[in-house]
Amino acid sequence: MEPKKILITGVSGKVGSIIVDQLVDEYELTGVDIKSSPLVRTLEADTTNLNAILPAFQGIHTVIDLASDPSQFSPWEIVYRNNLQCTYNCLEAAHLSGVKRVVFASSNHATGLYENDSPYSKLVAGDYEGLEAGSYKLISVDDPVRPDGPYGIGKVLGEAAGRYFSEEMGVSVICLRIGTVNDESAPQDKRQFSTLLTHSDLGKLVKCCIEAPKTLRFGVYYGVSNNKWRIWDIENSSREIGYQPEDDAELWR
Repeated sequence: MEPKKILITGVSGKVGSIIVDQLVDEYELTGVDIKSSPLVRTLEADTTNLNAILPAFQGIHTVIDLASDPSQFSPWEIVYRNNLQCTYNCLEAAHLSGVKRVVFASSNHATGLYENDSPYSKLVAGDYEGLEAGSYKLISVDDPVRPDGPYGIGKVLGEAAGRYFSEEMGVSVICLRIGTVNDESAPQDKRQFSTLLTHSDLGKLVKCCIEAPKTLRFGVYYGVSNNKWRIWDIENSSREIGYQPEDDAELWR
């Protein structure tokens, strides 16, 4: 059986490069980005230009949509002009090209304001006094969105666009509220002992999305490793797409 053809938008960025490294032996990977990736064949195009990126979507099984300004501190002007346009164009190109599934890189910043509340504020500060791992309510996809800035607002709107394209256009859309992905694949501050998503677990998560049942038409999932002090609930990720993270940030204490 020929490997599935997977397109990664924003392939030249940090997360795109990690996904390529994790999945290159299992799938036929290509990319689209404003600059070419040295790792995979890339169409150099601006994702804000729908017509320019359409050729990259032909014959693709699943799109991993990472194209946007990745900074959580992006001002609204950048989110509005760039991120939202990139997300919509990816969904539209997938629809026009007959792509079966889009995996949208949402973000934990879609619910970031929960970190102002106890016990999450203590956990991300590395203060575990009086707390027992697993004894507190985890933030789940059933909780209301609470974006913590323009970047998070853009991700919430991207999830809503995914819902629309799923229900009205027939594209299977999976939204991943990704935790902290860094170059080191290890916690670099106190918060990351709760929020870390290692490279290995990121690869597992994306593979689960690609291989999820055809009957899955829309879903939202948190992407985080199996950290002792994590704040997000991944029960539905396990139940619905089979995600079983293996790493725990405590390994780096």
